[in-house]
Amino acid sequence: MSKKVITFGEIMLRLATPDYLRFSQSNTFSATFGGGEANVAVSLANYGIPVDFVSRLPKNDIGLSCQMDLRKYDVGTGNIVWGGDRLGIYFLETGAVSRGSKVVYDRAHSAIAEIKSGMIDWDKVFEGAGWFHWTGITPAISQGAADVCLEAIKKANEKGITVSCDLNYRKNLWKYGKKAGEVMPELVAGTDVVLGNEEDAEMVLGIKPEGVDVTGGHVEAAAYESVSKQIMARFPRCKKVITTLRGSVNANHNSWAGVLWDGAKLYESPTYQITHIVDRVGGGDSFMGGLIYGLLTYTGNDQKALNFAVAASCLKHTIYGDYNQVTVDEVEKLMGGDASGRVAR
Repeated sequence: MSKKVITFGEIMLRLATPDYLRFSQSNTFSATFGGGEANVAVSLANYGIPVDFVSRLPKNDIGLSCQMDLRKYDVGTGNIVWGGDRLGIYFLETGAVSRGSKVVYDRAHSAIAEIKSGMIDWDKVFEGAGWFHWTGITPAISQGAADVCLEAIKKANEKGITVSCDLNYRKNLWKYGKKAGEVMPELVAGTDVVLGNEEDAEMVLGIKPEGVDVTGGHVEAAAYESVSKQIMARFPRCKKVITTLRGSVNANHNSWAGVLWDGAKLYESPTYQITHIVDRVGGGDSFMGGLIYGLLTYTGNDQKALNFAVAASCLKHTIYGDYNQVTVDEVEKLMGGDASGRVAR
């Protein structure tokens, strides 16, 4: 069995309008839970990887309901710390065709936004762990969350635990007086596996493709190689850089692929056409969950790990909610070329 994976970040109550309704049209919301690192944890648990999600939740009925929801998917919650007054909320209006989706955050003063250094015993959390995952969303929430994230990365580095990050730039979250470029580089410096896209690399790390024209809408593989090489040159600990490639035809039809640079070779995945998107929120998290599973399971086969991540994320677009609720067999079936969607019986 794999060593345990630890993910750390904020989980929120998700309130979504049903049936493509706009906020102004809907008098009901569908209530589920979701958040970048929790979504990764659920993916890994579904694939049979032991995983703990670490966060700070309010000790009230909503916080306890959230814990129960995670436990339903076999995600470990024993290292969650309790305190604060509220769980963050995000509202989702699902777009269609030419109308994009909208997210409205209501997460100020959430339990994790008020977390402080020393609240989490990282020595205890990392007992039996082999991998730690964080995202750029967590240090965007508050100075305290950024401090605790750095605490975790430093402790993981001390213990020889592999660290992965999804850069996940969210301009609407950096509100506490620091810019992403001031906070993120120190965190990325302790990270072994970095996931992002060209916007994340530019906005978070100030890194752009060199010597490549990207204005024509079709970004060449050379651009990703350039960005990846620059990340590795600046952050010597980094061993793999992965980029997700989403082409948006409209809100219901995206193309989806990925590339992985290991310092010597650029691996490219197949491209999927996702023509009838059910829910794209959590797509990047499902990619990360698939990637971690692939790197842990298909040791030494980066191509297969990348292909698993892309196929897993392709399937997530067919599933309502933040979580990717698919099995390894379902992902490997799609990897093998069976995209028929025929009834299994």
